[in-house]
Amino acid sequence: MARSSLTGSTQDKIDEAIRDFLRNKVNSFIKWDLVRFFHDNPHTRDTAENIARYTGRDAAAIRGELNDLVHVNVLNATEVSGLLIYELAPDDKTRKIIDQFMAACHDRQFRVNAIHHLIEGMRFSSGQDF
Repeated sequence: MARSSLTGSTQDKIDEAIRDFLRNKVNSFIKWDLVRFFHDNPHTRDTAENIARYTGRDAAAIRGELNDLVHVNVLNATEVSGLLIYELAPDDKTRKIIDQFMAACHDRQFRVNAIHHLIEGMRFSSGQDF
């Protein structure tokens, strides 16, 4: 039986890092969208309202997700004139795992496995409905 990208392969070290990233940092579909947005626009520094507009999401819905990504060091937030400005964390290790995650997302089977993994995580995490 073939093993999936999330459960192991010949690149276990990369897969383990991606699995950890998905499990502990990008553990919702909104966060996945936000990471993709910042990956595609790595020099963006903007408010939740503008990021929501660019990603086609509601600002209230993403504000908590942005703050969660700040808490796990994927994003940085800086207060400017009373507004929080979000940007991709400059850490090379974080940017490398984001690059690996986004490259893996080009593979359909990886996306299927990642989606399954996210749904399973949401199903078993307390207080989260989907």
